[in-house]
Amino acid sequence: MQEFIINFFDGTKSDISAQLEILRSKLAPSGNVVSPAGQRLTERVFGKPLTPVQVVETICRDVLEDRQAAVDRYSQLLDGYVAGSESFRVEATQLERAHRQCDPAFLACVRRIRDRIWAFQKSILHKSVTVSNTDGVKLEQFYSPLRRVGLCVPGGAAAYPSSLLMTAVPALAAGVEQIVVVAPPTKLGAFNSDIQAICFELGITELYAVGGAQAVAAMAYGTEQLERVDKIVGPGNLFVALAKRHVFGHVDIDSIAGPSEVIVVADQTTPPEFAAADLLSQAEHSPGSSVLISWDETTITSIDAALRKQLKSLERNELIVESLKEFGAYVLVKDRQQACQIISQLAPEHLHIAIEGARGMLPNLHNAGAIFLGLHTPVALGDYAAGPSHVLPTGGTARWASGLSSNHFLRSNSVIEFDRHALAAIAQDVCVLADKEGLTAHKQSVTVRLPSGAK
Repeated sequence: MQEFIINFFDGTKSDISAQLEILRSKLAPSGNVVSPAGQRLTERVFGKPLTPVQVVETICRDVLEDRQAAVDRYSQLLDGYVAGSESFRVEATQLERAHRQCDPAFLACVRRIRDRIWAFQKSILHKSVTVSNTDGVKLEQFYSPLRRVGLCVPGGAAAYPSSLLMTAVPALAAGVEQIVVVAPPTKLGAFNSDIQAICFELGITELYAVGGAQAVAAMAYGTEQLERVDKIVGPGNLFVALAKRHVFGHVDIDSIAGPSEVIVVADQTTPPEFAAADLLSQAEHSPGSSVLISWDETTITSIDAALRKQLKSLERNELIVESLKEFGAYVLVKDRQQACQIISQLAPEHLHIAIEGARGMLPNLHNAGAIFLGLHTPVALGDYAAGPSHVLPTGGTARWASGLSSNHFLRSNSVIEFDRHALAAIAQDVCVLADKEGLTAHKQSVTVRLPSGAK
C-alpha cells in the first residue's frame, strides 16, 4: 500500500492536518514548479532560466506592447506553429466542413449533453427583482449578459470537447452573443475536427489556434486580429492559470485552476471497485489528486487492492501512478465527524460521498466545488453530462469560490428611483452620515432639493 500513499494516517488530528497541508500546498498553482523539459524550453526561448511566473509576465507584457506580432512569435517559439499569412483564426468554412463530416452518433450525443446543460443552466439564472416597499421608492436589481467572453479549451495531452461544452453552453444560456474559443494549435486543440464541429453546432464562429499565456493575453488585451473580451474562463495548464491571474483587472476571470482533485468517502457499504474507479478517474488527468477517506481500515485495504487490479488495464497507467504517488492519499479517520473536518480543510474540487445514506452527511459538508452523492453518481457524470459545469474551484479555493455557471456570465445593475416625498423622508439619515464623514457636497446635493423649511 505504501507505494501510492503520502502517509497512512493513524486517525489523530495533528498528524492528518500536517500531512494534508503538505498535500494542499502541492495542489495550489504557486507557479514555482516546472518540468525539466519545460525548463529547457524556457532557456531556449528566453535565453535564461525563468520561473513560470516570470515567463507569463514576459509574454503578457510583449503581447500588450506588440499585439499580434508577439502572439505569432510565441506561437512559433513555444508551439512550433506558424500562422497563415492572414490570420490564426480557423476559417468558418473549416468549422462547417468538420460539422458536415462529423460522426452523426457523436453529434447526437453532443446535442443531448448540450440540452441537459442548457436546461440546468437556464433554470438557475438570476432573476431581476423590483422592490417597492415604501411609497415613492422603487429599487431594482437587474441582470444582463456580458457582451463578449473568451473560452480556454485545452489541447495538449488530449482533446477536450467536454470543456468546450461546459464553458460555452452556460455562456449561451446566459445570453452572451459573442463567444471566442482559443485552443492550442494542435490536432488535439484548435485543429481537432470534433472541437471544430461542436463550435459550428453551438453557433460559435471564432475559433483561434493559439494556446498558453499568449492566448490569454491576446483575449485580454486584444490584437489586430482578435477583439478583446470581457471575461476569460476555462481550464488550462499552469501557464494559462498564471496568465489569467496576471490579466485579471483588464478582464474578469473565472478562477485560477490547479490540478484536478477528488476526495472519495467510503465505508463498509461501498463496493471497493466503485471507489477504486473513482480515484483512478481523477488521477488519470495527470496531474490529478485522489484522496480516499474512510473510518474503516478494512475498507481502505479492499479499495487499494481493487485499485491496483484496475490500474493494470488502463491505457494511461504510468501517468496515473505518477499522480497517485505525488498527489494521492489514504486517510483513516476516527468517524464521520473527523471525515467532514478533513474535507473542510482540503476544500476539494470534487467530493464523492460513495456510501449508502450519503445525503445524511450533506449538512456537515460546506467546502467543495461539486458534491456527488451515493453509490451510482461517479464524478464522470459531472465531468461530461449531468448539467452543472465541470469548471470548478481547485487548490482549496472551494472555501470561498464557486463552480462556473451561467450566472458568471451576467453582470448586475441596480436602479434607484425616489420621488419628492420619498427623498424628504430619507434626507435626514443621509445628512447625518454626510456630516459625520465631512462630505458637505453630498449633504448639499440632498438639501438643495428640499423645501426651504425642511433644510
